[in-house]
Amino acid sequence: MAALEGRAGLCSLAAAALLLLAALTYLPPLLLAYRSHGFWLKRSSYAEQPSVRFRHEVLLAGLTAGGASLGWSSFSACNRLLGPRLRAPLVSAREEDTNQDGVMDRLHFQLELPLQSTEQILGVQLLLTFDYQLQRMSTFVMQSMAFLQTFSPVPGSRVFVNGDLRLRQRQPLGHCGLDSRYNVSVINGSSPFAWDYDLVNIVAAYQERNVTTFLSDSSPIWVVGRAPSDPFVIQATIHYPVDLIVYQPGFWEMIKFAWIQYVCILLIFLWICERIKTFLFQNQVLTTIPVLPVSSILSHKEHQS
Repeated sequence: MAALEGRAGLCSLAAAALLLLAALTYLPPLLLAYRSHGFWLKRSSYAEQPSVRFRHEVLLAGLTAGGASLGWSSFSACNRLLGPRLRAPLVSAREEDTNQDGVMDRLHFQLELPLQSTEQILGVQLLLTFDYQLQRMSTFVMQSMAFLQTFSPVPGSRVFVNGDLRLRQRQPLGHCGLDSRYNVSVINGSSPFAWDYDLVNIVAAYQERNVTTFLSDSSPIWVVGRAPSDPFVIQATIHYPVDLIVYQPGFWEMIKFAWIQYVCILLIFLWICERIKTFLFQNQVLTTIPVLPVSSILSHKEHQS
């Protein structure tokens, strides 16, 4: 025999119970997902190897044993300001794409600084600039820099540097569009003023950005024992590795993330609610009007005819 179905009026206790069960089924999962402190995806991240190219812009400052400073830059205005402290070096730079994927992987940089026979180098500060671009999510373009400084109590003949050009973020990037707010020169090479070539001022202005690059894990190796006629040599290998990029998710990504969390909890509540309804109506805890199923009514009419 077919099971009887129940029917109740809109103002009945059974209808109120069904409404309460529906509220207790769909609202608690939403509250639980929200209170778990991860309902809305505010930040996300992905891995990308940036497209980096060396701009061949260099700013060098050297400290001698006598306390004097020497220098050189790729900017003629800065070199004029150096006057007798200028030392014109021999510079070579070569970028490599080791895996032939169209994205450069490292920079080999060498600078040979000529010195007078009485000059000894105790420390160097080197600034290199780059074109930096990300394009997997938003297209982010900027001019960035790598800054190296190393000092020793013993005069040196050369210094070796091997590090990674890494991204530092104070705020996430966008998930789409073009972001070129920092696509401006790190060094104002057209300025005639010494203030614009001071490393303290350049680094301070650069650190005001919310997105910068820095030289990571460089671990300079200082080598002593220079002959009076030999130049001081800086050899640097700078890698452009895959980096972790933090970005602000878009609307649909936030909705997808929230929906997955909500549905996972909702399935449990739906299972519990179905068991409660079955118990209430099968045991007549709530009063309803019995109604024969349509299949039973048709069978009864056929039997009468």
